[in-house]
Amino acid sequence: MPIHHYTGLAGQSYDQPAQAGVLLVNLGTPDAPTARALRPYLAEFLGDPRVIEYPRWLWWLILHGVILRIRPARSAHAYARVWTPQGSPLRVGSEKLATALQTRLSQLATGPVRVALAMRYGAPSVRTQIEQMQREGVRRLLVLPLYPQYSGTSTGSVIDAVADTFKQLRWPPELRIINSYHDDAGHIEALARSIEQWWAIHGRSDKLLLSFHGIPQRYVAAGDPYLHQCQTTARLLRERLGLSETQLIMSFQSRVGREPWLQPYTDETVRRLAGEGVKRLDVACPGFAVDCLETLEEIAMQNAEFFTKAGGEALRYIPALNDGDEQVTSLATLILRHAQGWPEFSANETT
Repeated sequence: MPIHHYTGLAGQSYDQPAQAGVLLVNLGTPDAPTARALRPYLAEFLGDPRVIEYPRWLWWLILHGVILRIRPARSAHAYARVWTPQGSPLRVGSEKLATALQTRLSQLATGPVRVALAMRYGAPSVRTQIEQMQREGVRRLLVLPLYPQYSGTSTGSVIDAVADTFKQLRWPPELRIINSYHDDAGHIEALARSIEQWWAIHGRSDKLLLSFHGIPQRYVAAGDPYLHQCQTTARLLRERLGLSETQLIMSFQSRVGREPWLQPYTDETVRRLAGEGVKRLDVACPGFAVDCLETLEEIAMQNAEFFTKAGGEALRYIPALNDGDEQVTSLATLILRHAQGWPEFSANETT
């Protein structure tokens, strides 16, 4: 009797060698710095119940009746200020990081490893990338959201997207998810070295401000660990750099709406520091793996202007880790540790 060979998802062969996959997930970006491109992107982003915790019917009316009529044009102007010939800084930086990690893990792993990049909002989607990786033979999948500090609004939403995809797969791969890495020793060392290297070239300012993305205070009151994890990152980085609590301070940026968000607010903080006589201020954003709108436009442009108008001389933004060797090394080490026991990583579990 003849043996029939069948193929699975979109032509996937069950005879191909199994491999491990690492899926990096970042927030996302519009396809172009235009109101037309921003509208669907913002609709997906702000329509996520993890991001905006309002009654759905009420938020739908606000989002589609007001916000999506006004905000796309405003956001497009901000994106246009940082857009590059290659495209969105977040997309370009995330792709470079994924490529660098593919190279590093290929050197360290003992078996085939496929690194891919997905965007939580926009393209390529989490679903598209997981399905593609499965077609390529990925049977063990490690998901790394590029958010060092956990929040339901960020990492939690990525977990939702992964779960929704897995529910539709006939034969989902083995799954592991890195929940956060806010206190990872390698990550803290990478942040510290990048700041020290920047100081070695540009000199050190009067103070160092760590600006994290904000979330509404009620999210923390409901149990979100984000505030605690941001404080932990700041404390560990302060200790590593040997700075006092007055030399390294923290704040929260990007608030929208009228309800209270995590404080102190970054824009108010830079104005206050300038008014108190601080002439030069360095700002780093340890919650962002790669540079994006929030770092390049909001901090390096908007808040730099706020600072000088309030009497300061210069607000200097220290770039994110991006695809620098410090971040590639720390994330590769993190991935190897979380993938322990998988045959592709069995012999090399540290860098």
